[in-house]
Amino acid sequence: MSCFHLDDFLAGWIGGASSVIVGHPLDTVKTRLQAGNGYKNTLHCVLQIYRKETVAGFFKGLSFPLASITVYNSVVFGFFNNTQRVISKFRHGDERQSCGMLDMTLASMLTGLMSVGLGAPVDLVKIRLQMQTLPCLAENLTLAGTTVKGNIAVRSVTLQGQPTYRGPIHCISSILQTEGIQGLYRGAGAMVLRDVPGYTLYFIPYALFCSWLSPEGRSSPHPCSVWVSGGLAGSISWVTATPADVVKSRLQADALHTRKYRGIVHCIVQSYKTEGIHVFFRGASVNALRGFPMSATMFLGYELSLQFFRGL
Repeated sequence: MSCFHLDDFLAGWIGGASSVIVGHPLDTVKTRLQAGNGYKNTLHCVLQIYRKETVAGFFKGLSFPLASITVYNSVVFGFFNNTQRVISKFRHGDERQSCGMLDMTLASMLTGLMSVGLGAPVDLVKIRLQMQTLPCLAENLTLAGTTVKGNIAVRSVTLQGQPTYRGPIHCISSILQTEGIQGLYRGAGAMVLRDVPGYTLYFIPYALFCSWLSPEGRSSPHPCSVWVSGGLAGSISWVTATPADVVKSRLQADALHTRKYRGIVHCIVQSYKTEGIHVFFRGASVNALRGFPMSATMFLGYELSLQFFRGL
C-alpha cells in the first residue's frame, strides 16, 4: 500500500480556506503592530485602522492569502500526515502504526522546514499589500526610512499618492523586477526560525489535547474536542513564535530603496537598541487571540473534511 494519501491535501485545503477568512482581520492588525511604530497597543491599532480605512482595511490583501494560503495549508497538512506514514513505514514496517512523540516531532520539524519554500513568498506579498495603505505608511514605516521633520522618504508611495502595488500579481512582478527571485524570499531565514519550532508546538499540543479531551475507545476525536484542541495549539504555537515572527515581518516589510535591515542579526540588534526587549513580543496578544479561532477552524475543517472523504 502506498504511503501517499491525497485526501490529506484536500482536507488541508478546505481547512485552510476556512481559517484564512476567520483570521485575516487580526492578521492585518498583527502585521501593522509588528512592522510599524505608530500604534500604542492592539486596541489603538484596531481603532486607527477602522477610522482611517473602515472595515475594508482589516481585509487588505485578503484575495492573495485566500488563494495561496489555502494551497499552503493543503501542502502543510498533506506533507505532515504523509511524512508520519513514511516514518511509520520505515521504522515499524506499517504505515498505519501510530507515530510516537519523537516521530511526530521529527515530522513536525520537517514540515516547518518544507513550509518556508512555499510560505515565504506568500507571507512577503501579504505583508507588502497589508502595509502599503497611505495612512499606515505615514505613521508606521519609520522602520523603512529616515524621517526629516516627520516626513518619511518612502519610495513605495508615488507622487500621486497611489500605493505601489495594484494587487498580488503586480506585487510579485514588481519584486521580481527590482529584487530578483531572492527578493521573494526576503525574511525566509527568520521564517525557518519561526516555523520549525512553531509547527512542532502546533501539531504536538494538538495531538496531546485531543488525546486528553477524547473519551477512551473513541476512534476519532469529537468535533468539540478538535475545535478546543486546535485553538489551544494555535495560541501556544503563535505566542511562542512571536519573537521570530516580529523579525520576519520587519524584514519583509522593509522597503527596497530605503532598506534599514541588512539581515536577521542586524534586525534583532537594531530593534532591541531602538525599542527594547518588549518589541519582540509586539503582537503577542493578537497572535494568541487570532491563533485560537484560526487554528480551531483549521483543524475542525480538516478533520471533518477528512472524515467525509474517507466515508465516500
